[in-house]
Formats: sequence, structure tokens, C-alpha cells
Amino acid sequence: MPDYLKFYIGGKWVDPAEPRTFDVVNPATEEVVGRVSAGSAADVDRAVAAAKAAFPSYSATTREERVELLQNILDVYQKRSGDLGAALTEEIGAPTALANGFQVGLGAGHLSSAIENLKTFSFEELRGGSLVVQEPIGVAGLITPWNWPINQIVVKVVPALATGCTVVLKPSENSPFTAQILAEIFDAAGVPAGVFNLVQGDGLGVGVPLSSHPDVDLISFTGSTRAGIEIARNAAATVKRVTQELGGKNPNILLDDADLVVNVAKGVAGVMLNSGQTCSAATRMLVPAGRIDEVIEAARAAAEATTVGDPTTDVTIGPVVSGAQFDKIQALIQKGIDEGATLVAGGVGRPEGLTRGFYVRPTVFANVRGDQTIAREEIFGPVLTIHSYDSLDEAVEIANDTDYGLAGAVAGADLEQARAVARRLRVGWVTVNDGFDFNAPFGGTKKSGNGREWGEFGFHEYLETKAILGYQ
Repeated sequence: MPDYLKFYIGGKWVDPAEPRTFDVVNPATEEVVGRVSAGSAADVDRAVAAAKAAFPSYSATTREERVELLQNILDVYQKRSGDLGAALTEEIGAPTALANGFQVGLGAGHLSSAIENLKTFSFEELRGGSLVVQEPIGVAGLITPWNWPINQIVVKVVPALATGCTVVLKPSENSPFTAQILAEIFDAAGVPAGVFNLVQGDGLGVGVPLSSHPDVDLISFTGSTRAGIEIARNAAATVKRVTQELGGKNPNILLDDADLVVNVAKGVAGVMLNSGQTCSAATRMLVPAGRIDEVIEAARAAAEATTVGDPTTDVTIGPVVSGAQFDKIQALIQKGIDEGATLVAGGVGRPEGLTRGFYVRPTVFANVRGDQTIAREEIFGPVLTIHSYDSLDEAVEIANDTDYGLAGAVAGADLEQARAVARRLRVGWVTVNDGFDFNAPFGGTKKSGNGREWGEFGFHEYLETKAILGYQ
């Protein structure tokens, strides 16, 4: 990847206000593979001013004009998909098959979904004698993470553009390459000057001035709960809207009538995907107590079959994103051992034969209690905990015994029973027998955040409701 030393502001590639850079490290090799400029409050001011100036004209565009714009973006996106996949492998260590498959595919899927939803979305309706209008909120400040960087940028930028908002994007400093390529895509697709703006940098240099800026009308953030709390504090003084998708400690309830061997293997694979760096991963597997032994054996086999290594080769998972992330995961694995959980597979240290790169051993713990650290903290690595239950009531109680409420999963042959259990989970997103839907709302409850993304539900975050009384 080349060095990216300019920001995209007001429809042009511009130099930063101050010539500061940060290194981009390939987590598979621990080598520096590029440099990106680090922004400051002055760069945020320029980007917000450009977005504010562009808002009056862009917010007045028609639905048809915005549909055409999104279709242009999708067309260019598909042409650049290979570049996006290569960037993902280099900056976050995503295996080539995952990067070019699901990672890039999610972006295309959300673009297609947004186009179809925009064609029929109701921006106004008569209620009695009043007209209720949904209007774009204004300038949206978007702060995105590194783990699924394309997905998270697309599910924020595209609904904002669909509804008539203008945006300033601050991507994670761990995944700057994909953000730069997406900015090139938006530019090539003809996004009007000032409607989309990109400023790279860290939380202190860019995130704080963006979330506290008086001319930003909304902040949408995806990341850790700790960072989300700080962003909400920074935004409070200007009373702007704040939507957040934060951490998760998600339950996966396997019912007694489920095919446990099949579903345990699926559950392990789901946790290991993307090196465990998925906020919605079902990292707590809940299984019937009478079948714990067969579950442990199935989980051990699945974990040991998970190949780890060079992401440019045919492996299941690559490294985690950084040395800091590696150290955090190692400490939590050791904590699980120290607190008495049964280590079924994996453990501390790199996998055998790997001496360089931030590689983590696929790890499974069993006989985990609800008060143990690994049952309560989001590990954000390839680590699964297995818990047993004696009744469905106990399973639901264990599942809901967490500060988080992002996602959950239920698997069982009796669909009515599985549906009933899903209804009882205090989360925002539940999959029953591996369901998936681009149009379903995604987001959490409790310390997992607020607001919803995906499909038409993502549009609502960028709209204000106006009532015009006496209209009829």
C-alpha cells in the first residue's frame, strides 16, 4: 500500500494543517507497510465547514438523484473490490478469502440494500390534518472501528447520503487504507463536493474535536463501550444526537434438541471468524448440562481444526490487529486459567511455529462460571467460553446476566421453542438457526449502545421528525 498523506475535504485531496504522520503496521509481519497523515482539530474544522456548506444544496436533492448516486457508488465499489480486499489483508491481517469474500461482500450487500430501501422509503405522511416529515439531520460525524472497517463505514456513510445528510468520517487508525480507497470510490462516483469528507487520525486528535464540534448535528460511533462513554460526554455540551454500537458478550443457546455436534462446530467457527474480532460474535456457548462432555469434545475438535497463519495463504484465521490487542487477549486467557476455568483448547502464547506476528491460539474454556472474568469481559479475540444449564429458565438467566445486550443466538429443531427463547433474550439482534438479513435492524441495548443500523432502520438515525400542523 502507498503512503496516504492527504485528506479528502470539500471534494479535493488536501494536505493536513500540520505535517504529522503515523505508521501502519502489518499485524502478520509486525512490519511498517505505510504512513498516513494524522489529523488535528484544524482539519476537523475544515471538514465540518465543508460539510456544513454542502448541506443546504445536498439536502434538497431528490430521492431519484440520491438513488442514482448510490448506484454509481456501488458500480465503482465493485470495480475496486480487489483493492479493498488487498488493503484489508495488509492492514488488519484478514485472510484473503475472508477479505475478498465476506468483508468486501458486506459493503456491497449494504449498498444494494440501501438503494432498494431508498426507492420506497416514506419521508412524509399525513396524520389527520398534520403532515409529518422526515428531514435530514444535518452534518453527521462518523467514527468507525478497524475490525470490519468496510462494513462499518458503509452502514454509516451510505444511510447518511441516502437521507440527504453530509458527513465527516474518522476511521480507525488501525485500518486507514480501506477508508482512503472508499474515499476514492465516493469521489469517482460523483459525490458532490463537501458531502463526504475524510480526516484520518486518532481519538484525541480527531475524535474529540469531531464529537464536540458545535456544527456537527449527529455523532455515530462504533467501538468499545469505554470509548463510547467518552464520546457521549464530549458530545453532551452541544446537545447533539449520539448513536452508538458498542461491545458485546453474546450468548449462543444450544437447545437440547439441537444437533450439538453440528451446532458446536458452527458456534466455534463463528467465534474464530475474523480472529474473534467481531462485536456480535456469540462468545458464550450455553449447553444442556447433561450433554456437556460431548460438547467439550466437539468444541475441542473444532478449535484444533482452526488453522492460524499467514493471511495470504489458505488459513482459517490470521493475526489480531495489533500488539496491544494481542497483549490484552493473552492476559484474559491467563486470567481464565488462573480463575479455574477448564482449558479445553489453545491457551497463552502464539500457535506452534509462529514466532512473529500477532497470532493467538484458538482457545476454548469450559465449566465457566458467571462471575469469572472471561465470562464478563469482552475479550475480542478467538476465545470461546462454554457454560452449562439445567433448564431453559436457567439458560435465559445466564444469557441475560451481562452488562451487554448486543446480540444472541439460539439453535434448536423445535422452531417454536427456539423463537420463544429468542424473545426472552435482552439483546437487540438474535439469530435463530443461523438466520441472516441485510434489512434487519442491527444494534444493542444496555452497555452495547443505542440506535440501529442496517436496512431502512439505519435511515432513521439520520432524520429529524417535523410536524406541520394545519397542513390538510
